[in-house]
Amino acid sequence: MAFRSIATSDRSPARLTRIIRTRAELRDALDDVARPVGLIPTMGWLHEGHRALIRQARAADATTVVSIFVNPRQFNVAKDYTKYPRNEARDLEICQSEGVDLVFAPEAAEVYPPGSDTTVSVGAVAQPLEGAARPGHFDGVATVVAILFGLVGAEHAYFGQKDAQQVMVIRQMARDLAIPTQVIACPTVREPDGLALSSRNVHLSPGERAAASILRQALLAARASWEAGERSAEALRDAIRETLMAEPLADVEYVSVADSRTLRELERVDGPALLSLAVRFGTTRLIDNEPLGAGPVTT
Repeated sequence: MAFRSIATSDRSPARLTRIIRTRAELRDALDDVARPVGLIPTMGWLHEGHRALIRQARAADATTVVSIFVNPRQFNVAKDYTKYPRNEARDLEICQSEGVDLVFAPEAAEVYPPGSDTTVSVGAVAQPLEGAARPGHFDGVATVVAILFGLVGAEHAYFGQKDAQQVMVIRQMARDLAIPTQVIACPTVREPDGLALSSRNVHLSPGERAAASILRQALLAARASWEAGERSAEALRDAIRETLMAEPLADVEYVSVADSRTLRELERVDGPALLSLAVRFGTTRLIDNEPLGAGPVTT
């Protein structure tokens, strides 16, 4: 299956995008592509953040591959999986307009064939924060990404910095399993009011959407305090919490000031650190982060 090539106003004519459904088709297609290959793993419902990842891949790699697969193994609540937004036709149009070469959009049985019984479990970096809040989540993420890395064999894979812990987990997995794919974190793409783009934002009511801008404000309040010389991690957490408390719709799940290499909570910020939070607005759970100083999560 392929789309007709179309032109974009500010880019060279888009390439013809090939849609692939099976492992066998993917192997055959990859036999003939130019190297290096850049992979953007996604769960669909593509937005400007995904476009930015695709553009970075196209700038660096000869061939760009996007995977679209809502991974059931990374949802610890079944209803979150069923309500995850899906619109494949829209996603494929976006891939075509951005000049993606291959889209791998498999059924679950192609990713996890009958009899699949292996889980990739990453260690300490997967335990706090999202790992503690969503048991089993990172096992599902690491497993599906390991499968995609194995199937595609890309030189580079691109992920958004918004999911900073996920990037760290995937890097650890790739190092430990000797997978040569380089994991590249790209800057978070935001709305004008600072809200990080996320597929989950579609579930916010208008009031919740307006309230959600408080996340960025809270992180920037802590950053401003750090830039003014504050080094107490608890004082930085307090700056985040106090800002969030000003928004009645914000139901805070966690606030963290952690070492950016280990994600261990800090008492003092004397080196690279990661500010992060998880907050619910109604039934929608959003995360965001802000790195302080140079560290692995920003590279």
